[in-house]
Amino acid sequence: MDIRQLQYLVALAREKHFTRAAQACHVTQPTLSGRIRQLEQELGVPIVERGQRFHGLTREGERVLKWAHVILDSCTSMQQEIETLRNTSGALSGRLSIGVIPSALPMAGLIGRALRDHHPEVELTVLSQSSIEILRNLEDFSIDVGLTYLDNEPIEGMRSEAIYMERYCLLVRADHPLVKASSVSWADAAKEPLCLLTPDMQNRRIIDRAFRAANCTPVPRLETNSVINLCANVHLMGLVSVIPEYFLEIMGPISDVRAVPLTDPLVEHSVGLVAVDRDPVSPLVLAAFDSARITEPPAISRRH
Repeated sequence: MDIRQLQYLVALAREKHFTRAAQACHVTQPTLSGRIRQLEQELGVPIVERGQRFHGLTREGERVLKWAHVILDSCTSMQQEIETLRNTSGALSGRLSIGVIPSALPMAGLIGRALRDHHPEVELTVLSQSSIEILRNLEDFSIDVGLTYLDNEPIEGMRSEAIYMERYCLLVRADHPLVKASSVSWADAAKEPLCLLTPDMQNRRIIDRAFRAANCTPVPRLETNSVINLCANVHLMGLVSVIPEYFLEIMGPISDVRAVPLTDPLVEHSVGLVAVDRDPVSPLVLAAFDSARITEPPAISRRH
């Protein structure tokens, strides 16, 4: 067994197609298929469901895949740490993959900036994902760290670092009657033509609970999985939305869009970085946590 075999298996599971997996690994399809067959022979179990095309992994193959993710992640982390020891400047290189809940995407930009300031050779992949997807992808090592809610989904087995408390405001167009209000209740907000994130998003579930606490159940006019699309629909369609209060501070002002604080009830949730709690920890993961600690969200008091 060698690392290359495990890399081929992970690529096949990701691409779900032998030819695409081979292209991703820069080898021929027969080479990839042959090396996976060698892995099956060495382990003494079938890994891939046989057929004219890829039909999935066997039960044993799914377990081998989980171990492959662990082994490859450990190998990458070892290479990063050795490279750090060789580099007298202490600067890191490599790629860090971050899964981010949509409402925290602007904050991911601040953390990425802090990381690049200290480690300019680090490359970032930032993926918009639901909180459930983030935990699942951390467990199968599809991402390195997640930026997500810390007090809503269970995060056992994870190291975490709180960054800010997410509070909410009503986003309205400048010609809306509520634009001059000092605050607006969730009950009054429920009467407006709302555009919200889709129900699979944790942010939406939080918002729905806030409306239920105010004894109301609004029916949104539009649903989307993009926070940017929420802002666009307020701007272009005159709809009303609920977003984290810090959003416009980071994204910059939108000429005809205003934010009004939401109260009664006051809703807040802790958002921070999470990663698999393991020892040793990847140097890039540690660097991401260090960057999160020095990232100060605008107009938001930190939890710690």
